[in-house]
Amino acid sequence: MVSMAISIQEASHGADGRYPEGGLAFPHRDLTGISHLARHEILYLLDEAEQWLALNRQRHKRAELLSGLTIINAFFENSTRTLLSFEIAGKRLGADVVNMHAATSSVKKGETLIDTAMTLNAMRADAIVIRHASSGAVQLIADKVDCPVLNAGDGSHEHPTQALLDALTIRQALGLPRQSDLNGLRITICGDILHSRVARSNILALTALGAVVNVCAPPALMPAEIEAMGVTPFHDFDAALEGADVVMMLRLQQERMSGQFIPSPREYRHLYGLTLDRFGKLPAGVLVMHPGPMNRGIEIDSQVADHPTRSLITRQVESGVAIRMACLDVLTRRARAVPGWEDLGSAEA
Repeated sequence: MVSMAISIQEASHGADGRYPEGGLAFPHRDLTGISHLARHEILYLLDEAEQWLALNRQRHKRAELLSGLTIINAFFENSTRTLLSFEIAGKRLGADVVNMHAATSSVKKGETLIDTAMTLNAMRADAIVIRHASSGAVQLIADKVDCPVLNAGDGSHEHPTQALLDALTIRQALGLPRQSDLNGLRITICGDILHSRVARSNILALTALGAVVNVCAPPALMPAEIEAMGVTPFHDFDAALEGADVVMMLRLQQERMSGQFIPSPREYRHLYGLTLDRFGKLPAGVLVMHPGPMNRGIEIDSQVADHPTRSLITRQVESGVAIRMACLDVLTRRARAVPGWEDLGSAEA
């Protein structure tokens, strides 16, 4: 454990030759999306997460970097996996973590989002993690509070830590070292592109890292003019799979749909599901991802999701804790007066 403690301290406070010095490596107070991040800032967070992957695989999984700090997980939308991941991340860094569920909050009694933001701010949290069903709600709260805010998903807008953990998972699976981008890697994202904040954040992150991204969906679930995001759209899944190195399946966002977007789950599976038969026709090295939770038997077959060597789904969960530890560490460095991370004044997410 001594060597691990030393490596954590060096990684947290040292400067890498590829990145700007100190807080200039990530000059944002908040992490509300991928869209405002430069390529080197994305890589910086991925590299910072590497140390936490190593720590989390040890028997003793706790650091004390955030000892004495309070993190509030304010989830206005139901979540199990993401909330648990953020809670574990905060506690493994030594922080006091408080979970606020919308079902038991004053939001259900008619309190406005602004009132909630002001209440959270008055509690003097050191970081707030927010998930909300409305796009833009996280930024609205970030504008009203004095501490770093992390977006855990807002409507159909963004889910930045999911994109970061997916990029980290791919790097790990391919054995790529720190500072590596994904230049030239071909990634196909298939599913409900229209409603998916995961798709949007992944497109932004993966293209920024140099990946070639195809997106595939039924016409009703494909955003108009998505080519402007630097991707190639397909309605034919088999055509979209040609040449892919990684296939990322998405859950149908039925809770965000109003109206009939697909004829039936059975037909959707036939045309857009990663079935065992379709998976068997892919080259042996193609990797499979899914952000979860999965609709098994619709967008992905169980035999594919549970493949022992080519499915990265459980590794995505592991990477999620490490990425969220990295984000909480980096965003609280100014409050912790880490040398080189003094308030830069003009930098804002």
